[in-house]
Amino acid sequence: MTDSNPSTAVKRIAVIGGGVTGLSAAHHILELSDEQQQPVEVTLYESQPESGGWIGTIDQGDYLIDTGADMFITNKPAGINLCKRLGLVDQLISTDTRYRGALVLSRGLTVPVPLGFELMTPSRMLPMLRTPLLSFWGKIRMGLEYFLPRRHSSSGLDQDDESLAHFVTRRFGGEALTRLVQPLVAGIYTSDPEKLSLRATLPRFLDMERDHRSLIKAARHQKKAARSQSDATGARYGLFAAFKGGMQTLTRTLAERVSERGTILYEHCVTHVVPSAGGGYEVTMASKGAAQTQHFDAVLIAAPTHQAASMTTGFAPELSSLLAQIEYASTAILVNIYKLSDIKHPLRAFGLVIPAAEKRKIFAVAFASRKFPGRAPEDCIQLRTFIGGAMQSEMLEHTDEELQEIVRSELDDILGLHGKPLFSKLLRHNQSMPQYHLGHLELVEQIEQQASRYPGLELAGNAYRGVGIPDSIQSAEDAADRLMLTLTADASAQSP
Repeated sequence: MTDSNPSTAVKRIAVIGGGVTGLSAAHHILELSDEQQQPVEVTLYESQPESGGWIGTIDQGDYLIDTGADMFITNKPAGINLCKRLGLVDQLISTDTRYRGALVLSRGLTVPVPLGFELMTPSRMLPMLRTPLLSFWGKIRMGLEYFLPRRHSSSGLDQDDESLAHFVTRRFGGEALTRLVQPLVAGIYTSDPEKLSLRATLPRFLDMERDHRSLIKAARHQKKAARSQSDATGARYGLFAAFKGGMQTLTRTLAERVSERGTILYEHCVTHVVPSAGGGYEVTMASKGAAQTQHFDAVLIAAPTHQAASMTTGFAPELSSLLAQIEYASTAILVNIYKLSDIKHPLRAFGLVIPAAEKRKIFAVAFASRKFPGRAPEDCIQLRTFIGGAMQSEMLEHTDEELQEIVRSELDDILGLHGKPLFSKLLRHNQSMPQYHLGHLELVEQIEQQASRYPGLELAGNAYRGVGIPDSIQSAEDAADRLMLTLTADASAQSP
């Protein structure tokens, strides 16, 4: 017998995409269902044979290999909070403080990032004066930042966007951009600094200029407020955490929890989402060559924006066109396990970033088993070498065999590598990293405005307001909140 009370009628919800965003969204919908006493039936569609998206872990016994992201930042609360609710906090591990720090390739040599330098701002002057990364005049120009005025504009500082390259050059000079900031930021966003929106990616630096005038002055102020972090170097790896069993611990646990009360359909590729005449949406998907359509009261799309654009083009051409404007970059990661005795370099860091000015064929190397324990035996090293990105997209046109040879040659020259790897695997991540170009936040606002015209349709993912895992989780949970609010409001409106 059907429940006559609309507030307790079961609402059917489709979540499209089984990466960390889709899994987090489905999980949070089920949490909200309990809190609000609103029965739901959640179906998650994943086009691949397993969930997780770009997050995955290969357990080879002695070797534990993350195929995508290998850690997440802890100062954004969504990630840690989800781990607490899932009961995973005891499985989190911190970075190995023995190797804290990053290296930068400079004129063929590996040089430590100066102590106290965070992405673009120095908090300690003596290490900056001593570093060989910058020339004498480069250091003078960087130090002059302390005396520069704020940027002023007719529209107001808070509202203006600025590229990373323009901002860093304006505040610290071109050499600081080329030799320090570009490679460190490329390790996060794999982007062209001339196009990267600072407001969308690293707004705190614009805020530091607004609040303190000088970023050096702001960094000193923050150092006094948080001395426990004052020695963090480079990309501040001390702010990161991982799982003992690899990052797939998170997505696997989410999938298990969702499957307990909902349905995950693997190898189901959603092709179209169309509003239904009677309310809700018709979702068309293909599985093993056969197409089928299901009706849902609400739909949450957690797929990349180019896929979301294809799904919505039939009924929301303006939304689809806006979604298609977000570009993506592709990367490849070559994972190698070597005996430490086969490498001349001491590898006393978490990794190496490579400026585009070095004209190398790789842009970063993570020393994975230096960052976190349990990734390789003590007498071995796990190297994750990154190729491609927005700055070197042509590199991905090479075959797997060619890429392996290119990486071997580069590592031999940079790290003094010899001998064959004990384990090797090439991982291609095509169209995996959204590019936050200038004007990105304005584009996202337009997307959100268009999406709001379709009640019960929500978008979430790392293409909107943050590329990291906590950002994806926050996006997912915010979208789930909006979706459930819409459904409960509709139910209340239908109540007699």
